[in-house]
Amino acid sequence: MRFLVCAVGHKMPEWVTTGFQEYAKRMPHEAGIELLEIKPEKRGGGKKPEQLRAAEGDRMRALLPSKCRIVAMDERGRQWTTAKLADSIVGWMKDGGDTVFLIGGADGLDASIKNLADEVLALSAFTLPHGLARILLAEQLYRAMSLIKGHPYHRA
Repeated sequence: MRFLVCAVGHKMPEWVTTGFQEYAKRMPHEAGIELLEIKPEKRGGGKKPEQLRAAEGDRMRALLPSKCRIVAMDERGRQWTTAKLADSIVGWMKDGGDTVFLIGGADGLDASIKNLADEVLALSAFTLPHGLARILLAEQLYRAMSLIKGHPYHRA
């Protein structure tokens, strides 16, 4: 199984790249994690936020594998615990296929992309910088896989 993190934004600071890669390299071989960066739509020119989201959504849709589970990351999504994420991953692994996590741009995700999603989740009720959201998601995927593998997680 692969986890694909499809995120709007490029030219991230080095700390974002380093942080994401740190958790990607820790992932077990049966559940790799890859980053797919989407170029943000150019702001200005009188474009409305819904036009920007639609253009970025089209770019995301073009990168989706033909058969995959889609998880949209949205601040208004459901908040899971790491244990709930781990339980879900176990089910996803049984079902097979890749899982794609979508992180929108400055204006969020287009409604059409959210409607494609099998799940809509929030990393936090806080507003997070996009780069930090990538790292946090990668860390939670690593932590969930550690739970699945029986490694100590926390003092639950």
